[in-house]
Amino acid sequence: MPKWNRWPVMALLDVKVSLNRSLPESLASQLPLTRIWYSFLQISNAPLWNSLMPTILVVDDDPHIREIICFALHKDGFATVEAGNGEQALARFQAAGPDLVVLDIIMPELDGTEVCRALRRISTVPIVFLSSRDDEVDRIIGLELGGDDYVTKPFSPRELTARVRAILRRGKGEWHDPTPGHLLEYGRLRLDLERYTADWQGQEIALTLTEFGILRTLLSHPGKVFSRDQLMDGSYQDYRVVSDRTIDSHVRRVRSKFKVLGADPIETLHGIGYRLGPC
Repeated sequence: MPKWNRWPVMALLDVKVSLNRSLPESLASQLPLTRIWYSFLQISNAPLWNSLMPTILVVDDDPHIREIICFALHKDGFATVEAGNGEQALARFQAAGPDLVVLDIIMPELDGTEVCRALRRISTVPIVFLSSRDDEVDRIIGLELGGDDYVTKPFSPRELTARVRAILRRGKGEWHDPTPGHLLEYGRLRLDLERYTADWQGQEIALTLTEFGILRTLLSHPGKVFSRDQLMDGSYQDYRVVSDRTIDSHVRRVRSKFKVLGADPIETLHGIGYRLGPC
């Protein structure tokens, strides 16, 4: 390589590695002038690049599974924070403020359901459950606790990262808006499509992204009856198939949050679907 062209490339490699603290050592050793940066970053405490990337908290008591998940997420452009049990998960969540949590259900200290309950008291951060049990009842329980998705072990790391990215896209509002502007209002109900907030008579309602998607779909056409399939299409942007019971579980959670405020605007048409009634 000509001398005039070598240093810009070397500098680029240095910057790339210096900003990516999570680069595996095996890869760092293969790149010129990167081992010094990698060694420096092992003892430094300034993950500059990670601060620019979406951060995922990966919670699982199996270090091998955490390694697989973190490798797949790093490869797809995410930063990660790890926790091996429920107590660590809550501490790491407070310290890192992640954009999404991948949460195993069966763990020591606190299991995933207890961690989810604790997180939902303080945050609406998206939560993707992991479980070795492929039972619909378990999935329903996880979603009713406030989970946004549920992945069964063994799983494809590529599928998991795709679901993570789809959920985060929903959070950024990267979906079709059927109405102009960023506010949807109907009676006492209002949704802010840019801030992803909902309020009833000025009182804010804390919704997960999936719950927000369901309410947004209903509010886009008040009085229209939406089938479960239509609600699924409006809430899940990666075209997956979920059961009717899963949608029913999300709707129940939305209703329970309205009932705290003395409201119940979602109407059920048995055998057909749901609609937004008078507000």
